[in-house]
Amino acid sequence: MFGRFHNYLRISVTEKCNLRCQYCMPEEGVDLTANDKLLTTDEIVRIARIFVQQGVDKIRLTGGEPTVRRDIIDLVRRLDELRPLGLRKIAMTTNGIAIRRKLPLLQEAGLDGVNISLDTRDPLKFEVFTRRRGCEQVLRTIDEAGKLGFDFVKVNVVVMRGQNDDEVPAFVEMTHDDPIDVRFIEYMPFDGNRWGKQKLVGYQELLDKLAPLYGDSIEQLPLEDNHTAKGYRIKGYRGQFGFITSMTKSFCSSCNRVRMLADGNLKVCLFGNTEVSLRDLLRAGASDSDVVETISQAIKRKKAAHAGLSTLHSLPNRPMIKIGG
Repeated sequence: MFGRFHNYLRISVTEKCNLRCQYCMPEEGVDLTANDKLLTTDEIVRIARIFVQQGVDKIRLTGGEPTVRRDIIDLVRRLDELRPLGLRKIAMTTNGIAIRRKLPLLQEAGLDGVNISLDTRDPLKFEVFTRRRGCEQVLRTIDEAGKLGFDFVKVNVVVMRGQNDDEVPAFVEMTHDDPIDVRFIEYMPFDGNRWGKQKLVGYQELLDKLAPLYGDSIEQLPLEDNHTAKGYRIKGYRGQFGFITSMTKSFCSSCNRVRMLADGNLKVCLFGNTEVSLRDLLRAGASDSDVVETISQAIKRKKAAHAGLSTLHSLPNRPMIKIGG
């Protein structure tokens, strides 16, 4: 639809998390979906297989926090068995708290790369952001992932004015010696996260702040196919950094992603509130072709672009914790 080919499936494997990040989970928490209403492992694998057979070649596991799921290593291993059908890449987004010791086993099971969320390098500010401790654990996880030689290690930083926008240069410096990819994410509105336009720091403003520090050493990288991040690097640095500009310069025209939520609902746009339950379809005895038809119709209804900055924050949506990062 609109010239887009959707070959990237993001699967939320749990609504639970061991952090309480202020932009992701409302301060009062969320009502978790009953276990019998969540997708089983077999259902996740079946849906993934159907998507791969239709052309999906990248799967990302999200949460909540994926590693709180007890069978996460086995799930990665079972997804890895889909490679003969065309799957090329298995990734995971994690908060980095509990995954470090699991990294070698996940890599052995078939995990290609990780995105690790870290919004501040300051332990005290980390507690403010996440309402928990653990900054040093996340930094150790980033270091360990780099040493293990994953295909990619990305660090996700949600930038909020007056809270961590002053740390952007320090995050860029993380790319000096290590081949990591730091991605600065514009603060986005979701139910319960108290989004305000005054907290949003656009990517151009951040670039302008970096210019006096690095000058002509800042190199813009070519845009990748179906890009979400506008990439840059500092000459001589091993890694790179980029900006995910969902709020100030959307990339809807090249979007190739759909999301399967932990409760089995298919969400074709992060900011869309129209969902369709594949869980109910499977449990009613639907055939694979029935599932394919339902997916196809949902994607055909995907809009050309999400709402603009002036209205997006007022539209109903789930809390981020129940969508998946």
